[in-house]
Amino acid sequence: MQTWLSLVEADGAEFQDLQELASLWGDINLEVEELDAEMIDTYALLGRFDFLLVFEAPDRDTVFELSLAAERHGLDMTTMEGVPIEHFGHLIDE
Repeated sequence: MQTWLSLVEADGAEFQDLQELASLWGDINLEVEELDAEMIDTYALLGRFDFLLVFEAPDRDTVFELSLAAERHGLDMTTMEGVPIEHFGHLIDE
């Protein structure tokens, strides 16, 4: 599976408290599992973006479906594929 990173903005989402936000992440995790993807790590961020998600997904279609699921919850995701630094060493050798 490929590794993906998403910068997430919660601009459209309204949360009453942190407990409601935690519940939202539980719902999103269930959808991630249903899409045959795996959440690796999540971080709360200070700055323009609110969260960083690191997850594995088999293909771009799955990532697109995950982005749509997050949007239904009022989250806006900017997603990019993560490539291990070791991979770049192999490219130089070729």
